[in-house]
Amino acid sequence: MKNFVYILAILCTIIACSTAKTNAIEPVKNNGVALNDTVRIANDSLEYEVIIIDNGFSTWLASRAFPRNYHSQSYLESKNILYVNEWNNRVLQPQRYSPNLYEMNINYNPAINYGYEVNYLIYNYMIYFQNTYKQKLWGYVPSR
Repeated sequence: MKNFVYILAILCTIIACSTAKTNAIEPVKNNGVALNDTVRIANDSLEYEVIIIDNGFSTWLASRAFPRNYHSQSYLESKNILYVNEWNNRVLQPQRYSPNLYEMNINYNPAINYGYEVNYLIYNYMIYFQNTYKQKLWGYVPSR
């Protein structure tokens, strides 16, 4: 009787594992997430490029960020300097801060005029990052 129960359990497992499988690939449904969530910031004359790949950032930028020209370029630059410095400090401390969040150093030079758009996108990514991942890099973080 004991062997019968074991054989029955094994047969049920084999039957359950060998159910019919289809080769059709079902399309992924878009649940409000942008299909292309990569933001590229580039300026060929200054020879730099920043690529932000983070699910939800493009959607957040379009829906929740302050509109362009809400803040001045000097305001954005001063905030970016503080945020980037703290970010880079955390990259250097993987035992204290998650290396999954702070993967790479950001090479942001305050002496270079990156222009309004670059500073706007970096600033908004820092706000998005802090609100999404419950981090506080520096000072007051708008929760927009």
